[in-house]
Amino acid sequence: MSELNRFEAARPRLRAIAGRLLGSAAEAEDAVQETWLRLHRVDGAEIENLDAWLTTVVGRVCLDMLRSRTARREDDFAGEPTALDDDPEQEALLADSVGLALVVVLETLTPAERLAFVLHDLFAVSFDEIAPIVGRTPDAARQLASRARRRVRHNPAAADAPADRRIVDAFLAASRGGEVGTLLTLLDPDVQMRVNGTTAQRGAGAVARYFDGRAQAARPALIDGAVGILVAPGSRTLVVVRVTIAGNRITTLEAITDPAHLNAIAVIPL
Repeated sequence: MSELNRFEAARPRLRAIAGRLLGSAAEAEDAVQETWLRLHRVDGAEIENLDAWLTTVVGRVCLDMLRSRTARREDDFAGEPTALDDDPEQEALLADSVGLALVVVLETLTPAERLAFVLHDLFAVSFDEIAPIVGRTPDAARQLASRARRRVRHNPAAADAPADRRIVDAFLAASRGGEVGTLLTLLDPDVQMRVNGTTAQRGAGAVARYFDGRAQAARPALIDGAVGILVAPGSRTLVVVRVTIAGNRITTLEAITDPAHLNAIAVIPL
């Protein structure tokens, strides 16, 4: 496979990493392009693990961009525009692809915390690989991610509403306990359950019966910044479920099992 083809195969993952780190689709494209230019300047045939090399390079590029952004903010009394100050169209795209609430929380982290957390928790990059990017030891990189994780989990902006978490918790408890009556009170009469975009169940009765006793391995999680459901036995993500709530009832359950789609979703267990 040619150098270009190998890079193009890795591009979606690099774009996802840069998007999570920078919170801007335009800046993410710039970072990926810079990564390609750096690859073009070296002999790709001598790179033993291209995926790891590309992850390291895009991480360093993004870290430099985040540090530069921070430095500009400190030098500008008026306040440098952030990733959330883009035009409305860019903001809407960002909310769809990353989860606006998650971006708000990530903006509170230092560049090094943000990189350690995003690479490890969202993209399963080891601390041994993260350490040289942030210029720390693996243990120090682990501490950066741990601090970031605590701040993300306890920042109220990470969840659209505390009520959503209570409803999801109640739904999972009722599912585990086989409490069909309780499930019916939590589900909208016209609730839909979809799996990878295809409607699998429709109506509160059908959905309640489907989840009767099923959620034994499920737990609440932030799915792209909004409260949802995660099934990850042994730390391997098998299913994420986006949950839409209106009027204190669940109106949609969108289960995603396709590995290609799962890799592009930011999942933070709660």
